[in-house]
Amino acid sequence: MKNGVCEREGVKPLKPAAGSKLGVALGTLGKEPINGLRHNPKKGTNGWYIWCGDSFSEADDFFEPLHVEHIDDYLPLVKKYLDLPPGYRFQIDSNDYEDIWFDTELVAS
Repeated sequence: MKNGVCEREGVKPLKPAAGSKLGVALGTLGKEPINGLRHNPKKGTNGWYIWCGDSFSEADDFFEPLHVEHIDDYLPLVKKYLDLPPGYRFQIDSNDYEDIWFDTELVAS
């Protein structure tokens, strides 16, 4: 199946591995915009961190682990963005706003 987001961005999709985890700021659910960024996958994670609203925190408990298979239960709008490769970020909202960009700092060693 083709991924429209990756195709539009001209990048090869990198689907998160089955059973892998992403970090979701569950305490921010219901706010907008919805933000996502992807680091390189490691240690059972797929590299994705997702939060809602304008506030981001580096606190250890801001993100909670969630298996990728459960993202539809919490944030179904983000599913089509999860095949973007490491280094990509997105910001969306329920009014069809969409911004996708590559951030080199996310994949810098």
